[in-house]
Amino acid sequence: MSSILYAGVDKWSVDPRVSLVTFNRDEFTIKIENVDVSDEGLYVCAVQTSSRPRTTFVHIIVQVPPKIIDFSKDMVVNEGTNVTLMCLANGKPEPAINWRVHSLSDDEYLDIPSISRHKAGEYECMAANDIAADTRTLRLVVNYPPSVLGGRDIGVTLGQRGVLQCEADAVPAATFEWYRDDRRIFNGFDGIEINDSGTFSKLTLFNVSETDYGNYTCVAINKLGSANTSIVLYGMPSFTCGILYTNLNM
Repeated sequence: MSSILYAGVDKWSVDPRVSLVTFNRDEFTIKIENVDVSDEGLYVCAVQTSSRPRTTFVHIIVQVPPKIIDFSKDMVVNEGTNVTLMCLANGKPEPAINWRVHSLSDDEYLDIPSISRHKAGEYECMAANDIAADTRTLRLVVNYPPSVLGGRDIGVTLGQRGVLQCEADAVPAATFEWYRDDRRIFNGFDGIEINDSGTFSKLTLFNVSETDYGNYTCVAINKLGSANTSIVLYGMPSFTCGILYTNLNM
């Protein structure tokens, strides 16, 4: 539907953003402030002369910078599940969508079938057109069960200190349990010290005796499962050094 903005110097429009800038025999100029999408369209300037009316046309195209209006929140998922990340944006011209992480995608929805732990990280969506760009970022956490790095057998001399170490990769982080011949070992038991720090667990025997030699099992556990490794503590021969003294002043 068309409407008259100005007839000569008389303002017909009730829009306060519209004003008359110049009106004389050579120029008739109006100004529209704070243009928005509703102002887009065809504008006609008609001049009545003594001979015949003259008209000119101006087509206003309003461009709008992109704005992301709907976006997936941070996610925590289990390895192997299907994941869909959403990034919806508006703007004019219609913005192009790009996802940036391990690979690029130009879809509003980024599908990751059977997600693996290697796809965890920060995902950035960029909506861009000729005017500007808008970006949003989310963090994707992938849970997976523990895997334990192979334990290394340790040889220790009687009376010396023995240290057994265990390392596990898991999300969420694993908790550790130690066993000796199916019997669980607790911190402080028989002078044994157990320290857990992040992905590592360390079992220390401060004064190794014959009964300490044998097979130890480290078990890493989180809500998705468990894994274990065995470490053998074995005896090492002790060596003594002697000095042979010979008197050469005979």
